Amino acid sequence: MNSVANRKFNVNGICCPHKHYMVALDTRIQEVKRMVDEGDYFVINRARQYGKTDCFAD
Repeated sequence: MNSVANRKFNVNGICCPHKHYMVALDTRIQEVKRMVDEGDYFVINRARQYGKTDCFAD
């Protein structure tokens, strides 16, 4: 398994925490889920490299 020192920035596809640097988006994902469940809208205003694929991959 890679150590933290061996992690890399991933700019294509899904990130793997043991291979790539990642930002914890747990609270944001919970808020988006709540909004979707309630029928509300939300906007992701950083279209590139924001973690959209990773957020919805689970």
